[in-house]
Amino acid sequence: MTENRRITVRRMTSDDIEQVLTVERACFSDPWSRDVFSATLLLPYAYYYVAELSREDGETRIVGECGVRNIFGEGEITNVAVHPSYRGGGIAARMMGTLIEESLAAGITAFTLEVRAGNSPAIGLYRKFGFQTEGVRAGFYEKPVEDALIMWRREKTVTTERQV
Repeated sequence: MTENRRITVRRMTSDDIEQVLTVERACFSDPWSRDVFSATLLLPYAYYYVAELSREDGETRIVGECGVRNIFGEGEITNVAVHPSYRGGGIAARMMGTLIEESLAAGITAFTLEVRAGNSPAIGLYRKFGFQTEGVRAGFYEKPVEDALIMWRREKTVTTERQV
């Protein structure tokens, strides 16, 4: 990235959906629809973020998106995507950092996600954030058919035993 560009990670709004769809279509063979994003943003337990590129001339563009759903204190990460033209600059790591930090503050104590077994860059990113593979969903993905790795990150908690 050049010096005249800046990336900001912020909460997604409904005004972002059109640009998020561009990222989805560039990244996934089965992208989410406008209706799915619109409905998801209304869920009180869903936290979705965008990476917004700002230029000195004031132009902005959404170049990445990610999201998590808080399911009784466990975060189900549903999307992590950076437009192919902007990969390799740490944008996904910044989004994941924000997602995890804000989710922890909201009381999420464990995170899970599925990733294509052949997506080495994504798997490497998730491992850097403490995720470990705990299972496989055979043939989970279509277009093309591929297994999904089920990865978890569990926050260490201190427990005390009750004396009987």
